[in-house]
Amino acid sequence: MSLSPRLLEILVCPKCKGDLEYKETEQLLVCNKCRLKYPIREDIPIMLIDEATPF
Repeated sequence: MSLSPRLLEILVCPKCKGDLEYKETEQLLVCNKCRLKYPIREDIPIMLIDEATPF
């Protein structure tokens, strides 16, 4: 299942408040400004900076 388009409109990076890019096949939300990847687990975005991984 994919994330709701409405949810994607309101989510921002918790670190810089920038836009996020949804990578559906990888189940990630990506902040290109901070270069962090936020995981999505069981259709729930994990928006914790400590859970993010750099790329």
